[in-house]
Order: sequence, then structure tokens, then C-alpha cells
Amino acid sequence: MPTIAYLIYDLDGLLLNTESINAKVNQAIAARYGKIFDKSVKAKIAGRNALDSATIIVEILKIPLSPKKYLQEREKIIQKLYSQAQPLPGAVNLTKHFHQHRLPQAVATSTAKHTFALKTSRHQQWFSLFNCIVTGDDPDLKQGKPAPDIFLLAAQRLGASPEECLVFEDSLSGVQAAFAAGMSVVAVPDPDIDRSLYQNADLVLNSLSEFNPEFWNLPGF
Repeated sequence: MPTIAYLIYDLDGLLLNTESINAKVNQAIAARYGKIFDKSVKAKIAGRNALDSATIIVEILKIPLSPKKYLQEREKIIQKLYSQAQPLPGAVNLTKHFHQHRLPQAVATSTAKHTFALKTSRHQQWFSLFNCIVTGDDPDLKQGKPAPDIFLLAAQRLGASPEECLVFEDSLSGVQAAFAAGMSVVAVPDPDIDRSLYQNADLVLNSLSEFNPEFWNLPGF
């Protein structure tokens, strides 16, 4: 097992419960056009940036909007809801625990910077614990997940080599990105997504509260 010294986290559906907000809004827009946004579409867009997600949705559901127009419709509804996002089980305790033990941590999210600010607006003290935050519109980011770029960029800014990093992800595209980056990865999948798809994950959990740091030779609780 590699020596882990750095932790990298996804945001949506891993640290914050924003995926339920996203799903409700996508369902509402699809319904306007007589379409159904279901679990299969939700699984295909998980972990991807906003434009890629919108492109997939309008193509699969045959919604008569351009991806950019779809995003405009989505933004009208979703911005008011994001500030209500709450931490998922185990997220605050785990990240605070590692912070207390002086382990460098990063967030690597497909979310754009302005949207990240909305989602975390009620949790600024918590997110101040992270050593760096890489968003999906970072000027140094060439490709989004499932490409490994965002995790490699986070590692670079932490001063870490890939093999020293442990990534926590909920989405399949995020797990694929971490695996492609040469990092260890713990998956915490959405209950709606088939766990058997997460073959590239080193470990699959139901929530971050199940994570045992000592298994990775990290400081225990």
C-alpha cells in the first residue's frame, strides 16, 4: 500500500448534498418538455462539469434547447437553492480530523468558482481548512473529469506526487479520473448507481463516516 500524505475530495455528492438539488432541477426542466430525467441520466452526468452535463441531458432526452440555453434555464432555478446545501455524513468530522493532524487537503470539483462560492456560502469556516481548492473553470485546467487533469493539478498545488494522494469521490467519472491520475481512490457512490461499476476504486463505502484512517496508515480517530 502506498504511503498516503495528502487527501483530495470531490465536492458535490461527497462533501455537500447538492446532488439532490441538481436532480430536482433537472427533473423539473425535463418535465417542461415532456421528458423524464431518471437515474440512468443522473448516473451519466455525475461528476461532469455543467456544460458537459447539459450536453448529455439535451442529447439523451432530446430536449429542444442548446446546452447553453439549458444551463440558462437551470441557473434561474438552482442558484437560490445551492446555499441550502448541507454536509453529508462524516464529511466535516473526517476533514477536521485530518486538519488537526496537519495533513494537507484539497477540493477538486467540476463546479465553477462562482457556483462553488454559492454552495459553500454557509460553510466558509469549514472550507477554510482546505489547503487548496481547484474548480472546474480553473484557467490551468485543460480537461474535466473523467480526464485526470483536475486531480493532477490539485496534487501539483499541494506539492504532492500522485502516489501520495488519496482521493474521495462519489461519481464514476471522478473515480476514473483519480485512477487515471495514478492515485488511490475511495468511492462513496450515490445509492442509485450500481456499485459494480466502481472497479477502479480501492475501496467502496456507503458514507465518509465509514472511513477508517488507520487502514491507510493515517492517524486514527
